[in-house]
Amino acid sequence: MPMNASDPNAQEADRRIPVTILTGFLGAGKTTLLNHLLRQPQMEGCAVLINEFGEVGVDHHLVERVDESLVVLDSGCICCSVQGDLVRALKGLFMRALRRELKGLRRVLIETTGLADPAPVIHTLLSEPFLSERYRLDGVVTAVDATHAREQLASHNEAMRQVAMADRLLLTKCDLASEEVRAEVAALVSALNPGARQVEVEQGRVAPEQIFDCGLYDPGGKTPDVAAWLGEEAVRAVRRASPAPAWRRPGAGQRAVSGESADAQVSERHSAGVHSFVLCFDEPLAWYEFSDGLSLLLQVYGGRILRIKGLLNVAGDPQPRVLQCVQHSVYPATSLEAWPDGPPYHDRRSRLVFIVRDLAQEEVASILGSFTGQVPHA
Repeated sequence: MPMNASDPNAQEADRRIPVTILTGFLGAGKTTLLNHLLRQPQMEGCAVLINEFGEVGVDHHLVERVDESLVVLDSGCICCSVQGDLVRALKGLFMRALRRELKGLRRVLIETTGLADPAPVIHTLLSEPFLSERYRLDGVVTAVDATHAREQLASHNEAMRQVAMADRLLLTKCDLASEEVRAEVAALVSALNPGARQVEVEQGRVAPEQIFDCGLYDPGGKTPDVAAWLGEEAVRAVRRASPAPAWRRPGAGQRAVSGESADAQVSERHSAGVHSFVLCFDEPLAWYEFSDGLSLLLQVYGGRILRIKGLLNVAGDPQPRVLQCVQHSVYPATSLEAWPDGPPYHDRRSRLVFIVRDLAQEEVASILGSFTGQVPHA
């Protein structure tokens, strides 16, 4: 008989390690939330898995606690590499705890990339035999940027799925949004997921008890779409386990038969036209000239720029400067205490990761190069 998620005695008897998925669209403030959480005493014994989208990882350099309990999944978006990175990472964490290399593993928090579809992650945690026997999905927590949610939910299927599959909805950046906008966003996400509790968040401050202990994940408490999406993942899992014979696959001398290629007949996980690239500047940047170029770029193409993040070597500043942008917005620049020791940032070159929609890398490089006096390269 399945365990009742609302029964405290049943939850107490379940000794599996609880896993919380922290998701949310690009720029929703997940890393800010994570940094605040990691300062709380309730996070002792919590391992953190950070997934990054793009060729160069940035987010994990912005996390204040970097130790043996932090794992970076950087070989692609977690929803696309779930059978590889995620399974290996969780198996590795459990075995390290078993060997007492990790002290008191009590909880796991997975921060997904902003383009991740939660469905394959949820399905894997619920169905992969090794994981489901040792871990339990405690909840899906979705950060929703109150200042950009309306456009993101209207334009990006990933953002809508992240909201629909959540147990908790954290409405972030509420200090930057008017009461009217906050109310509109609250109503919008409530229509997508009426059962999820909403929490307004300012400057990333959220208490651990507001996101943990959601109870066992229950797709039945969500809209019918959620069960359908998880069903699609189950079908994909069966296809991966039992691939079609070579003579029936596409490219084997005949047309593909519908439904017989593992992923060829399913829609792309990510919105059409969305891609990522990295631009590197070899020499230190003059801050004001770079800022002017960035302002023009966002003014002209802000609607197509989903996210910019990276570390800059600014002339006259020994510390790496953190740059983060979402669409037309540039967030206040901050600095790390020191340059990372490991690659790629150990060479102290400026690197920016762009996640864009229908925008050519060459166009971005041309605009920034015309202001900075040096042409950035990949």
